Amino acid sequence: MSRVDFGPKTWIFPEPALVVCTYNEDGTVDAMTAAWAGMCQTNPPALAINLEKEHKTTANILRNKAFTIAIPTVDTAVVTDYFGIVSGNKMSDKFEKSGCHVHKSGRVNAPVIEEYKMVLECECTDITETADDFRFVGKIVNVSADESILTDGKIDQSKLDPIAWNPVTMEYTRLGEPIGKAWNIGGALLKK
Repeated sequence: MSRVDFGPKTWIFPEPALVVCTYNEDGTVDAMTAAWAGMCQTNPPALAINLEKEHKTTANILRNKAFTIAIPTVDTAVVTDYFGIVSGNKMSDKFEKSGCHVHKSGRVNAPVIEEYKMVLECECTDITETADDFRFVGKIVNVSADESILTDGKIDQSKLDPIAWNPVTMEYTRLGEPIGKAWNIGGALLKK
């Protein structure tokens, strides 16, 4: 095997493509696409997300201490990209132009985008400031899913059809088929 060194890069696969949704100071809706996030805690379930200081979403989370995370899918890829290329600081009617619809979460002070079939509702429990950004830890108080993506009462990845972001090629990628049960297929090596 021959390897190629690329030096320090912000590359990891798969990189999430997530839509962070908050309320603006005037009660209107803000949504932005973000990638620098991941699960950080099991009990209670929580995720961490890093956002640059100048984003409108950053100011909204600092003020409201709440946000939702919508899981982008193949059928929401265009609007997901739109949320990432248009700044809420520069376009006050950004969300309205998306054509999406929301309802208020019943658990946190943040909107749920109805076009996204899976949404995590988060209460901000920790904030760390760095030189360029803020790291927000969001306790997941609820995961809501449209019934159309369920199989036997569980979220079915094939029905959800989520996308990821490829930081090397700057493309969205459809996630593939399952290849085996976690904490199970490796057991084959125990038999050697």
